[in-house]
Amino acid sequence: MDNPLVTVLCLAYNHAGCIRDALEGFVSQRSPFGIEVLVHDDASTDGTADIIRDYEARHPGLIRGIYQTENQFSRGVFIPREFLWPLVRGRYVALCEGDDYWTDPDKLRKQVAALEAHPGVDICAHRALRLKNGEPDGYVAYRLRDCVIPAGEVVLAGGSAFATASLLCRREAYLLATPMREVVVNDYVLQIQGSLRGGLLYLDDCMSVYRTGAPGSWTSVHGRWMGDAEREEAKRMLDALDGYTGGSLHREIVLRKRLFDSNGLLERRSYAALLAPREIGVSLRRLGRDLARHYRNCCLSLRNR
Repeated sequence: MDNPLVTVLCLAYNHAGCIRDALEGFVSQRSPFGIEVLVHDDASTDGTADIIRDYEARHPGLIRGIYQTENQFSRGVFIPREFLWPLVRGRYVALCEGDDYWTDPDKLRKQVAALEAHPGVDICAHRALRLKNGEPDGYVAYRLRDCVIPAGEVVLAGGSAFATASLLCRREAYLLATPMREVVVNDYVLQIQGSLRGGLLYLDDCMSVYRTGAPGSWTSVHGRWMGDAEREEAKRMLDALDGYTGGSLHREIVLRKRLFDSNGLLERRSYAALLAPREIGVSLRRLGRDLARHYRNCCLSLRNR
């Protein structure tokens, strides 16, 4: 596709059982602009690469496969930066892991239109359906309405409030090299740095599926989204963010770091520590956020009956 407006990045590894859903979500997009899809296969051993090649052959100019003969993730390579970022041509970058998929053929059209209508905003996310072991398990939903979420709230959200397959970002913000990315490169960093200029634009439309527990999904292969080492890494990233932003988000950064610590105490079942005078305020705030998430899911379940 010449001069695509949107570049879609998809990482696949042993996703033979689900990669077709992702690829169908890409080829079914209805849009008045050009799209290119870069699919990286990290030396899969289950036939995933053959499925990608089949779609590449049937959709030339749309699907482009990048195939490894040696697994790069196990070597510690950050695959998007090494293999995909140099190939990005679009004005916007959309993400979708190989185990997730899009459900709305107008997803890219809607998100591009939303960002075009908000020129001061660099990143857009939307509601996603969560599937656990193939069964509906609520939503990844931050609000019950369309809105712009300030950068401070994005910091406090901790990275798991927006599904990867829901993210669309302006190219400049997506590729921006920042001190935070020198510490860690993940969705949380992208959500934060994408929101720094004008917040994160959130759409209440449910337009993708986030899989957990399915064979080949991130959670089935790698376990928890964030363990102790990842939390410490995230805290170092937040320290870099504090310096990068000149302390303008210092209050939110301090609170988010304490919430990470509180999550660690909860996972270790250190209940006495969670109820200590120093921790009780943070514990109550975390509980409040969890209750708000459950309330949103209840409302959405009732709305969609």
